[in-house]
Amino acid sequence: MEFLDAPPQPHYFTPEHEQFRAGLRAFIAREITPFVDEWDEAETFPRALYERAAELGVQGLGYPEAYGGTPADLFHQLIVAEEFARCACGGVSASLNSHSIALPPILKAGSEAIRQRVIPPVLAGRRIAALAVTEPGGGSDVAHLRTRAVRDGDHYVVDGEKTFITSGMRADFITTAVRTDPSVPGAEGISVLVIDGDTPGLTRTALRKMGWWCSDTAHLRFDGCRVPVANLVGEEHRGFRVFMDNFNSERLFMAAQACGLAGVCLQEALDWTRQRQVAGSALSQRQVVRHKLMDMTVRIDAARALVYDLAWRIQHAQARPAQLVARACLAKVQATQALQFCADQAVQLLGGMGFMRGTKSERIYREVKVMMIGGGSEEVLKDLAARQLGV
Repeated sequence: MEFLDAPPQPHYFTPEHEQFRAGLRAFIAREITPFVDEWDEAETFPRALYERAAELGVQGLGYPEAYGGTPADLFHQLIVAEEFARCACGGVSASLNSHSIALPPILKAGSEAIRQRVIPPVLAGRRIAALAVTEPGGGSDVAHLRTRAVRDGDHYVVDGEKTFITSGMRADFITTAVRTDPSVPGAEGISVLVIDGDTPGLTRTALRKMGWWCSDTAHLRFDGCRVPVANLVGEEHRGFRVFMDNFNSERLFMAAQACGLAGVCLQEALDWTRQRQVAGSALSQRQVVRHKLMDMTVRIDAARALVYDLAWRIQHAQARPAQLVARACLAKVQATQALQFCADQAVQLLGGMGFMRGTKSERIYREVKVMMIGGGSEEVLKDLAARQLGV
């Protein structure tokens, strides 16, 4: 067992879970990890990777068989987050798994026709799906989005902008938050539309980032885009709740991934300090270094315990919905803070090598901030958690 692995958790993970983990770990070690430096420098990765992941069952995990999926529980999703962290390249995971935030609204609230048209080809890896909620002037303030969709016969006419959209350049289907009733402020009056990637009037601009280089991230502009009313997901003006439920799952996934990435930093720091000789002994034998490694360990273990406990409570409905929302927010905050600490300590322990491209910790260090901001910034999540807990 590697140092970054959690101790065996049979009360959470069954032998079937671990069999799935072993297959996924081998796939990532073979198909992804050897190429991440090359893909990051190229700021892209092969589109064929979607189909290869689909053949393994990763893309369809947790979706009904009727749409080409494989039924699975929440802990399978945590395994996906943890194992993808091993390649130490969040950009691959972000884009390859963008369907995990784009498809749930369609599965939950979409018509059978829109489900059949969108979900099967995405789960098969033949099409790519993205979620478009964030706007240039709004950030985490989803309730006050400005992109408008005006009904015109059997179409909506969409005008507005979205930004920081993962898979935004490649996406064939874009699950988009729009305001269909501008007379109602706040969360009311928001709807969900699936906008096809080839819709006239849609323009996409690639964004350059601090990290996640190989993940395509786009600014989208809608200029008079005509979208069929049949592409409406759920009830008109009632889309806000669909997105809120979606964000809770995203935050839990990101928390699990943050724990995994923090573990990669710890493992690299441990390996380096064991090999690095200073005054005739391994650097790992110095008390100050050992304490740093243990500080990293305790933060990872604490965050991972919170994530696993929360996943169990969600799966077994062992808390009120408001409590689960709050704990999902706080789990992401705790896990990303642990990631920030571990990435910083790992770079420090690696010394000059920690500043060099090609080390895992250097890449993760650059990716920390998107983990702390994406899915809801730390400040927004703490405030949301406080409201849910009645503070």
